[in-house]
Amino acid sequence: MKPTVATLWRHLPRGIGAHVADCIHRGCEKAHGQGAGYFFFRADDVAVPGRQFSRLMELFSAYGVPLSLAVVPAALTRKRWQYLKGFEKKNPSRWCWHQHGWRHVNHETEGKKQEFGGGRAVSEIKRDLVRGKERLEMLMEDRFYPVFTPPWNRCSSGALKIMKELGYAAVSRNRGNKTPSPPGLPDYFVNVDLHTRKERRPAAAWEKLFAELQQAIASNHCGIMIHHRMMNDAAFEFMEILLKALAESPDLQPVHFRDLAQSKE
Repeated sequence: MKPTVATLWRHLPRGIGAHVADCIHRGCEKAHGQGAGYFFFRADDVAVPGRQFSRLMELFSAYGVPLSLAVVPAALTRKRWQYLKGFEKKNPSRWCWHQHGWRHVNHETEGKKQEFGGGRAVSEIKRDLVRGKERLEMLMEDRFYPVFTPPWNRCSSGALKIMKELGYAAVSRNRGNKTPSPPGLPDYFVNVDLHTRKERRPAAAWEKLFAELQQAIASNHCGIMIHHRMMNDAAFEFMEILLKALAESPDLQPVHFRDLAQSKE
């Protein structure tokens, strides 16, 4: 099934570049006095190569911005990894490949979708966490970094406890998640959503997106979530505008998950 493209990507508003620059400027102004700010991008649902994924990687390469890539282990084969690894030739340190669930399937019979939620036995959760981690370690070797992004950005407290026991460096979910991560397992949360938006009116969607971006920058923690399969030409055009503006900001540092872990050591 083809992913749904959010309403705001029907077309870009006039003067979008100026709007982005102003949003970043206002966010940085509010952040003054709180120390240096950083931003990161997290690309979800990675594993199967395609035109949209290649286009995304080429954009990040062109602007020299790091990217944390959440890879679905069960969908990754040796042949696919060889293709994905090809983007590392010029600068392998720019990419942070990490784990995105096991198969990215929902196991909940009611409520919101989760692959590692409360509807599963702890033994099943541990089995799939281990399978996913071991598969990525086997295929990617030292290119794999043990951060876990749960599908749909949510998981149970039991799953988080097991992640810590298995030696994951961090988890990455949505901002304000109601299930706190245990001590020793930091949450590199995202607080800007580019593509899985539900607003029906483009004007309202743009207003909320810019509010998210400005608030995230003002907090000195700007985590931007990408779903490349939900991107059309307008979304790619905006991505280029955003990458350029963020990369040129003297007040913001581009990072990925390895950088965040090293900065907190």
